[in-house]
Amino acid sequence: MFEGIFENAVVAGVPLLLFVIGIVQYVKSFGVSGNAVKLLSMAIGVLLGIGYKFSTQPPVSFADWFAIVIFGVALGLTASGIYDASKK
Repeated sequence: MFEGIFENAVVAGVPLLLFVIGIVQYVKSFGVSGNAVKLLSMAIGVLLGIGYKFSTQPPVSFADWFAIVIFGVALGLTASGIYDASKK
């Protein structure tokens, strides 16, 4: 199911990461700040990452679900890390 996962993440993951960052920046314009923004970027990254991987091929086995969740968490961690680094 996940042959070439890294190639797929580079092609589709980068725009998805930028989309997450854009949504977080939009939400910040409403006055949300601090740890709430980090939590929000993590949650949006996880949801969109899982949604993206699920849309490419629905999981069948536990290993498929595990890989999808790891992809979503990695996207969320990256998005929240970029937010955290940008404010310093």
